[in-house]
Amino acid sequence: MPIAPRSLSVALAALLTLGALAACGSEPTETLGSAAPNSQAVSSGSNGASPTVPQVTELGADRDPEASCPSTPAAVDEQGVTGGMRSVQTANGPVSVPADPQRVVVLDTDKLDIVCALGLQSRLVGAATPSADTNQPQYLGAVIEAVPAVGTLQEPDLEKIAALKPDLILGSAFRTQGFYANLSKIAPTAFTAEVGTPWKQNLVADGTALGRGAAAQAALDDYETRAADLEANLAGGATTASIVRFMGDKIRIYGPTSFSGSVLEDAGVARPVFQQLVGAKDRRFAEISEENIEQAAADVIYVSAYSEAGVERSRAALATPLWQTLPATQAGKTYIVSDETWMTGIGVIAANGLLADLEATLVQK
Repeated sequence: MPIAPRSLSVALAALLTLGALAACGSEPTETLGSAAPNSQAVSSGSNGASPTVPQVTELGADRDPEASCPSTPAAVDEQGVTGGMRSVQTANGPVSVPADPQRVVVLDTDKLDIVCALGLQSRLVGAATPSADTNQPQYLGAVIEAVPAVGTLQEPDLEKIAALKPDLILGSAFRTQGFYANLSKIAPTAFTAEVGTPWKQNLVADGTALGRGAAAQAALDDYETRAADLEANLAGGATTASIVRFMGDKIRIYGPTSFSGSVLEDAGVARPVFQQLVGAKDRRFAEISEENIEQAAADVIYVSAYSEAGVERSRAALATPLWQTLPATQAGKTYIVSDETWMTGIGVIAANGLLADLEATLVQK
């Protein structure tokens, strides 16, 4: 049975602790447990042979997923409505959608986030999952977790979707354009063109399709104000941050045009030169190996893992001497973050979760 996403971050936090214990050799382990968060837990032995072992911290564990979604729906936009329908611009041209949809199916993770942000979670009747063996995200609360699966992001189940009798389908041309014709026969279907990089534009576009473009724009404005406030309060503004994700067959570092990278940029967080990906055709991410893990070096490192295989992949990398010598590791500034929030959420609730993690780790108290 697959590990739930929340459990993955716990497993990864435990993994880092085990890596630290292995590195400390004969040092007493109880010192590690009693150290304050973000502090160096075990100092070198008297002969200087044992390395310093840093403490690590899991971020976001104290956040309440049930507080993610407003309890009541945002107000409906009254303008542009004719006969109970409104025309919205989509990746496939203008589409007529219900002015106030009641039964919504979503086919991408960012759509779940915006539906939740607008307080429409009770109107979700189905949602695609990242893969056949994964569940709906936990960071959005129990209502979202319980939404029935309708296939995967790459291959939605048309029969299941039709059986749910939706009055609106939200998705992205990037993933499922080949299904658009059949989906649009089931219900009005509004696709955004891409995922990830244009998350702010998608937020407003999806909000408009849900009849609440003004509320979506207000949520985005609130996020941008919070990001600007965080930038103004950063400790010195010179701290560099690295984003590292362990996956089953690869290790990625994330650049400025990724979702998480864009949030760091909004908050004025500096990135190591390599992770700026200057001149790269795709500045979302780059793949690295255990042998060149020094490319993940920064003052602060945020680490996530996707799937059980990703946790296993991290086991080898985080136990290496190279990882233990990274400046952030030695300074106790390696942080475990939620993969759902930092990587797959791609919406305004996830973005605010990132800002909370940044504030907790970068702002001097």
